[in-house]
Amino acid sequence: MKDSKLYMKLIPVMLCFFVMGFVDLVGIASNYVKANLGLSDSEANIFPSLVFFWFLIFSVPTGMLMNKIGRKNTVLISLIVTAVSLLLPVFGESYILMLVTFSLLGIGNALMQTSLNPLISNIITGDKLVSSLTFGQFVKAIASFLAPYIAMWGATQSMPTFGLGWRTLFPIYMIVCILATLLLGTTPIEDEKHEGKASTFGECFTLLGKPLILFSFIGIMCHVGIDVGTNITAPKLLIERLGMTLNEAAFATSLYFIFRTAGCFIGSLALSRMSHKLFFTISVVIMGISMIGMFLGTSRIILYTAIALVGFGNSNIFSVVFSQALLSFPEKKNEVSGLMIMGLFGGTVFPLAMGVASDAIGQAGAVICMAIGVVYLAYYISKI
Repeated sequence: MKDSKLYMKLIPVMLCFFVMGFVDLVGIASNYVKANLGLSDSEANIFPSLVFFWFLIFSVPTGMLMNKIGRKNTVLISLIVTAVSLLLPVFGESYILMLVTFSLLGIGNALMQTSLNPLISNIITGDKLVSSLTFGQFVKAIASFLAPYIAMWGATQSMPTFGLGWRTLFPIYMIVCILATLLLGTTPIEDEKHEGKASTFGECFTLLGKPLILFSFIGIMCHVGIDVGTNITAPKLLIERLGMTLNEAAFATSLYFIFRTAGCFIGSLALSRMSHKLFFTISVVIMGISMIGMFLGTSRIILYTAIALVGFGNSNIFSVVFSQALLSFPEKKNEVSGLMIMGLFGGTVFPLAMGVASDAIGQAGAVICMAIGVVYLAYYISKI
């Protein structure tokens, strides 16, 4: 009976993780917008950068908001904002409209990632928290790898998509978002009571003075930078080096998320049985090999293998880093969560730098930017 009640609470939470994965559609979407509007790499990379810019602005305030209205209510607000963002592209794909769409998507995701990850700690505690977070990332990755397939399907259809083309992706995901809102809203989840005086902005940012929090913050920046960077660069690598069309190259994004999904599933099992440090080390080594393959590869097999490896290696980085920070200050979970999710701002920094680098020397420049992130994660191993 106890297990059945636990599962009834976990199902809507995991569906929210699926909705969290909608943010990764920005990679394939930016490539379609770039092709349709004739944008440069630097101009197109503004879209993913804009999405993750809002993590810098909203993450810490969301951590403070959770202290007042609770984690569940904060997740519900994030779902509503996300649903609105998914509705807008139904009305067109002009540059301004897509900027507004991705801004709202970023705001909704910043609210969601800050509140949903610690919400799991209301249901799952102790050593099982890391594997539960990893399983949530597995569910999130399913939405991520489905996005390019749905976009490709929409782009090659006519009547069934009501003229939306690749944008069919948005209303389909909006329906799932509404379902998640209804399920979570009707599920009783007791919030942890915040004890003592609520933290101020200054007190939240003071936590960055703690070495582990600071190192973890930068680690998450690098993880997300590599994640978003591969998402938008993988198709461009195939187009540049193999002469593929965009619809053909879009498979690269799905390939990345297929292996990231597999990695999350394996990680959810392995992290409950083996040393987190050893698993993290193996993941970083795999990512290092993938960077070499993407930098030097000129054949389909090498590029596909490299893209698959970075997806597998990067799949569990977030869960390990986030849990390290969260468990180090259990009395400040909301504040630490806000700071860690602010690290997703790496999804703004990396694409902007990669856009400039790729315009200058091709996609190899973008790979160099991601490789810098892998080098830092190798350094972070000593902090686990």
